[in-house]
Amino acid sequence: MTEAKTIDQHPAWKALLGHAETMRHVHLKDLFHESGQRYPDFSRRAAGLMLDLSKQRWRRETLDKLLELARVAGVPEGIERLLAGERVNLSEDRPALHTALRLPADAHLEVEGEDVVPGVHRTLERMEAMVDKFHAGQWRGATGKAVTDVVNLGVGGSDLGPLMVTHALADYRPRDIHPVEVHFASTMDGSQLADYLTRFNPETTLFVLSSKSFTTIDTLSNARTAQDWLMGHLVNGRGDRDLVMRQHFIGVSASPEKMSEWGISEANQLEFWEWVGGRYSLWGAIGLPIAVAVGMDNFRELLAGAHQMDRHFASAPLDENLPVLLALAGIWNVNFLDIRAHSILPYDGRLEFFASYLEQLEMESNGKSTTNDGQTTPYSTCPVLWGQLGPNAQHAFYQLLHQGTQPVECDFIAPMRRYDRIEDDATRALLKEQHRLTLANCFAQSRVLMLGDEAIEDDGPRPNHKRYRGNQPSTTVLLDRLTPRTLGSLVALYEHKVFVQATIWDINPFDQWGVELGKKIATQTERVLASREGLEALDESSRHLIEAVWRAEEQR
Repeated sequence: MTEAKTIDQHPAWKALLGHAETMRHVHLKDLFHESGQRYPDFSRRAAGLMLDLSKQRWRRETLDKLLELARVAGVPEGIERLLAGERVNLSEDRPALHTALRLPADAHLEVEGEDVVPGVHRTLERMEAMVDKFHAGQWRGATGKAVTDVVNLGVGGSDLGPLMVTHALADYRPRDIHPVEVHFASTMDGSQLADYLTRFNPETTLFVLSSKSFTTIDTLSNARTAQDWLMGHLVNGRGDRDLVMRQHFIGVSASPEKMSEWGISEANQLEFWEWVGGRYSLWGAIGLPIAVAVGMDNFRELLAGAHQMDRHFASAPLDENLPVLLALAGIWNVNFLDIRAHSILPYDGRLEFFASYLEQLEMESNGKSTTNDGQTTPYSTCPVLWGQLGPNAQHAFYQLLHQGTQPVECDFIAPMRRYDRIEDDATRALLKEQHRLTLANCFAQSRVLMLGDEAIEDDGPRPNHKRYRGNQPSTTVLLDRLTPRTLGSLVALYEHKVFVQATIWDINPFDQWGVELGKKIATQTERVLASREGLEALDESSRHLIEAVWRAEEQR
């Protein structure tokens, strides 16, 4: 049987390879000199976002060839299959229906004979009832005191998404409610949790256990410690174990039977589905901490913004489609310009965790080297992705961006307006001035990365260590404002970008077998560490490392 041809064997890919040779040494400053129409040609607006791709190292001919590649790779058909609930997660033989979590209540989406929308909205209604109870001060601990602190115990998609959104929307916390603070603990070493347990009152602390499988060792190890802490303080005459479990724990999982086995009351269980990947799950029950922090109305606005981007993704022509264009810029850089590093640079402190969120979304989704039919990819897939707040990064790794040897693609992200809601006139004016300074830095950095020395007024000859080569490609994403709705659109933009790239690379963005292998090996190694048996089966390095730990333990 002849193996199917990979996408790099298609004439559209080969045409791009030839075209790349003509573009490889073309500088961005020259592309801007060629035409005064780059911004209109390479910028698009949709769903409260503006996407500027004019600083990418491409011409209109480049984009046309990339659009042809998208068509022959089946991107239009892939979008239809994804949104229709077909089994696009091929290795696990199931749909990937995170978009269903943000469908409005009057929508209809039949997946394998069942309309999934009513179930989605039943879960949202259960979340709303819980949130209302917290905000009314009616969710009380075992001793009768109202809960004041909610700690989310999760890792990966059960932590990064809710953490990122909760921080980004801190300005949208509702007023005139019983105050409830939301916290996150993800590290299996217990360091985050230990800090909370020394400061919080067990009588007024509730834990949300968020785990799709409800078997994740990171989360369950934290959960057992939290349970022991609560029982040690709240049982002994002031309440029984069942009461503590009922009043101090909520479970969120695709495995209700495992939640019940652990002791989570059925009334406190929120379910999501196997067709939602963990890193795509903040839109449903995993988003409970978001809803507790910002209120259910704002959570629904977040969903509405994502759904608005879904509709754009479904209906816009490829050359007007924001996720498609963003994805094609990445394909061009990785596969044809050999740029394998990508930095995410938000210029808004509320987006502090956005780069971390995208690191998981992109690298766990597209960090693959096997096509859907089992062949090894003969081309690069996901670049190394990293980043942090742009103003801080300017004083850290921008040196490499400006004068290092590594080509890097950058995404600059910022809201155009901020601080309109500040009531005091003088304070509002000062904060708006700071926001203008932030935007000036954002635009200036992308300009220097593009133009290099040409961005600087000619002040005579400069030594080489004061010269800047420029020609670093970048994308700028501007939000009208950072609101629940535009944040939803922004996250959905990157979700769909990942899917488009996976479709072109012919990989599955919805599994994570590398992660699963790491969990399995870690469990086996932990058994050796604890039992002191089976050491001989390990490699020499691992044996010596474990023996070093045992010796350290004996020195207590």
